[in-house]
Amino acid sequence: MSDIKKIYSTIVNDHFTPRVELSFIDERGRQTLTYEKVTWTISGEINGLRYGENPGQEAALYKLVNGNLTLGEVTSILPGNYLASDIELLQSGKHPGKTNITDIDNALNILRYFSNMPTAVIVKHNNPCGVAKSSTLALAYQKALMADRIAAFGGAIAVNRAMDMETAKLICESYSEVVAAPSFEEGVLELFATKKNLRVMQIKNIDRLNQFVGKPFIDIKSLIDGGMIFQWSYIPKTLTKADLLPATAIYKDKEYKVNREPTESEIDDMLFGWLVESGITSNSVIYVKDGVTVAIGTGEQDRVGVAQIAKDKAIRKYQDRLSWERYKTPFSLLSDLNAIEEINAITSKCSGGIKGSVMVSDAFFPFRDGIDIGLKDGVTAVIQPGGSLRDFEVIEAANEYNAAMKFTGQRSFKH
Repeated sequence: MSDIKKIYSTIVNDHFTPRVELSFIDERGRQTLTYEKVTWTISGEINGLRYGENPGQEAALYKLVNGNLTLGEVTSILPGNYLASDIELLQSGKHPGKTNITDIDNALNILRYFSNMPTAVIVKHNNPCGVAKSSTLALAYQKALMADRIAAFGGAIAVNRAMDMETAKLICESYSEVVAAPSFEEGVLELFATKKNLRVMQIKNIDRLNQFVGKPFIDIKSLIDGGMIFQWSYIPKTLTKADLLPATAIYKDKEYKVNREPTESEIDDMLFGWLVESGITSNSVIYVKDGVTVAIGTGEQDRVGVAQIAKDKAIRKYQDRLSWERYKTPFSLLSDLNAIEEINAITSKCSGGIKGSVMVSDAFFPFRDGIDIGLKDGVTAVIQPGGSLRDFEVIEAANEYNAAMKFTGQRSFKH
């Protein structure tokens, strides 16, 4: 067993080249992007990534250092605009691996849309466990953590404000793999040093994350035969209230529309949820309320299934949250029958926090059975792309429950 454990602490010596060039040739000539391998000096040794997705997998991180690319009307992000590809490793803990970098990268992918408020994102396996915005960073982190305390164990945390002592103390109460922030207030790094396996990353450009909104990059997917698929990165177009589209449909010459307009609070949660959705693996359905994720359903093959999974998660996570807040005990280990009955009653009354929430779907509902799952448990508003042949049926469902609904006109798949 001890030999097996060693694979997780062994740094793989990768054989990837120090520099990589990626060229695109069209009628205007050659456009070349130049990348440089990233390394860190840790305990006197220079190393790149610890390993890839699994121990023993050679991997290398590269940052864009030269070149620019314009294809058609789209121009890629320029060199020097560094985020996760050029982290300053203030505390290494365990040597960072590929998943640590990509988890932080996806956290920043979500975080860039919320520069106007203190916001925290906790990511695990490249999907958010919890996302929250609030009046202070400590509150935002606490809400993000309690949205799914169990999944957040060993996760990667990214915040968009200087890491203060209050937030740092809360982080140290749990086990995390990575913390990333634009800066760290006095005493915070000394506190984090007591968590020996914590990787502490400074990414100064988090302070200007809003400048990365709408900036495309080349997204590359490699195939097992050596082929590649190139696409421009996904850019959400629904950023403000004015971008929301009315939920309408025509079926058999009859016009269908949603009767109730969303409240300002619901609109805020619609936009919040839709932008969080951009960092979630599809198929996905999530529920959000008051600027916090209630439950995140992700990576499923059918939409009604993922809506149900998100609902089930909301109930289980709400039970655990109450149990932890009141008894400092996971709900699964709670033995007091009166306490269990009390928690079950509170959870049932609010449907695990779904009651009064906004339902967010990254693609249209092909039938009403998906949206019905949320509506039956008290969802008051829905945001989704629209475009289904049976949009009329989904609109009827919303009207039956007096729920508001808006379309985005844009799908948000992420594979």
